[in-house]
Amino acid sequence: MRIITGKYKGRHFDIPRSFKARPTTDFAKENIFNVLMGYLDFEGATALDLFSGTGSITLELLSRGCSQVISVEQDRDHHKFIQQCLQKLQCENAVAIKGDVFRYVKSCKQQFDFIFADPPYALKELPTIPDLIFEKGLLKPEGIFVFEHGKDHDFSTHPHFLEHRSYGSVNFSIFR
Repeated sequence: MRIITGKYKGRHFDIPRSFKARPTTDFAKENIFNVLMGYLDFEGATALDLFSGTGSITLELLSRGCSQVISVEQDRDHHKFIQQCLQKLQCENAVAIKGDVFRYVKSCKQQFDFIFADPPYALKELPTIPDLIFEKGLLKPEGIFVFEHGKDHDFSTHPHFLEHRSYGSVNFSIFR
């Protein structure tokens, strides 16, 4: 796993082979961030990374200048790996929370400029996540929510939907 651009550009982190999480590919990550540059300035932004997995998006957000990033991951080993990566980069403006994303979202009182969610594609609650984000008011008025999902889901009729991008088997729906 590598950081694409920003202050930590080129830094590599070796993901343990035992991990179940699939990090967003460098190709997909680079392309979606290129699209996002037209919507949002990450410098000074607050961000939430849900279903963080390996922490790839969290690290990319920090590298791009986010003032605060909260990473939520339930798996103990993945959470520990994210914490280790944050320690290696000496990031003090990031918090890795070990916990259930749905519980976190329901109790969160903060709003964010940017939210990224990459749940397991087979998660049965996956289709409910965009509604949950907007019902709980987690996104600032001009904020952007990026939802990574498999090809079997279409969110184009969602009232906050902006656009869909596909890079190989990786699909992103963008909301505002």
